[in-house]
Amino acid sequence: MHLNVDALQMLKLKWDLVIAHPPCTYLTVTGNRWFDEEKYGDKARRRKANREEAAKFFMAFAECRAPHVAIENPVGYMSTKWRKPDQIIQPYMFGDPYEKKTCLWLKGLGPLVPSDEVEPEPRKVYASGNTMPAWYAEAWHLPPHERAKVRSRTFPGIARAMAAQWCEQIGMENV
Repeated sequence: MHLNVDALQMLKLKWDLVIAHPPCTYLTVTGNRWFDEEKYGDKARRRKANREEAAKFFMAFAECRAPHVAIENPVGYMSTKWRKPDQIIQPYMFGDPYEKKTCLWLKGLGPLVPSDEVEPEPRKVYASGNTMPAWYAEAWHLPPHERAKVRSRTFPGIARAMAAQWCEQIGMENV
């Protein structure tokens, strides 16, 4: 992984509002098993280096000059590396019947207020007794690149709530 220099240069500009969705590949807790150096050796060491680089990219958003910043990422490394998120939300709180625990780190913005709460779809239950959101389980059948795209998406209800609520909070016309 290499930091996107253009994106980092853009963050040096003055922005009114930044809503960031930095890549979570190396930051999410779901990948923690791949950091076992005894088991995975150099591959785990490279992954740890990539995690530190991803954390720097995440922090570029946290430290940018914008007075209003929201950083979205799953539960993961940044909760211990930096700080706990200001809010954890779920798509079903905003009209999409899915589970996907999403953390928000906020600067100059209030937490999102749930709107249009719905019941999440039933979870897939495995013979072991473990469960998983059905949409997430279905993604396992996709090729890795497609699976990553599906699992990293932001659900429309959350995006609408971000646009409506945060633009209203800072006095911007809803986009």
